Amino acid sequence: MDAGAGNEMVAVPSGTVMLSDRRTRNSWPVEVAPFQMSAFPVMQSWYARVTGRQPSSARGERLPVEGVSWWDAVQFCNALSRREGLTPAYHLRFDAETAEWDTCADGYRLPTEAEWEHACRAGTTGPRYGLLDEVAWYQGNSDGRIHSVGGKQPNAWGLYDMLGNVWDWCWDVYDAEVYGVYRVLRGGGWADEHWSCRASVRRRSHPTFRIDDVGFRIVRSAPLPQP
Repeated sequence: MDAGAGNEMVAVPSGTVMLSDRRTRNSWPVEVAPFQMSAFPVMQSWYARVTGRQPSSARGERLPVEGVSWWDAVQFCNALSRREGLTPAYHLRFDAETAEWDTCADGYRLPTEAEWEHACRAGTTGPRYGLLDEVAWYQGNSDGRIHSVGGKQPNAWGLYDMLGNVWDWCWDVYDAEVYGVYRVLRGGGWADEHWSCRASVRRRSHPTFRIDDVGFRIVRSAPLPQP
């Protein structure tokens, strides 16, 4: 698969997704409005064009950017929005390295956890949207390294690398009662066992955490219909 510029956006339809919390053993449905999601994790070439930075430990233009924190990711979203003349989605609080989401903004942002899982599943109900070795780079086939985007099969909605390769930062706080400001990570990475590369698996980390198997992908809310 030729990822081209790597910044293609894919339309994701509305729907309902069932989220669950292992600690409380609760499950709850979430209605998801239509939105657009990047077909690939944000690539190093795209990240460098927007920010002027190359934080990744493994270098390659078509490799997913890694070594980026949640805080780095929300700053990228705002910078990209400004480059394209859109209203930034986040009001950044640099003193606390956190952000407030302006839900009326038309700019780029991180997916919510519900949006991420809905997009990953693409209408499927099993643990994965395809056979693991066909859709994901993980510990069993990655040769201990990250891989270029688009090298595995996409899901039914044209999204690549939703499972494996790099974990994706999501907007949501994981569990404020227990973990405070920790944010949600989804999807599994190139170093993970097969059980981490499932649509429902949740991981958490501090919003300033950086490591070589965590990246992100971006979304935009679908334009509202004109009256």
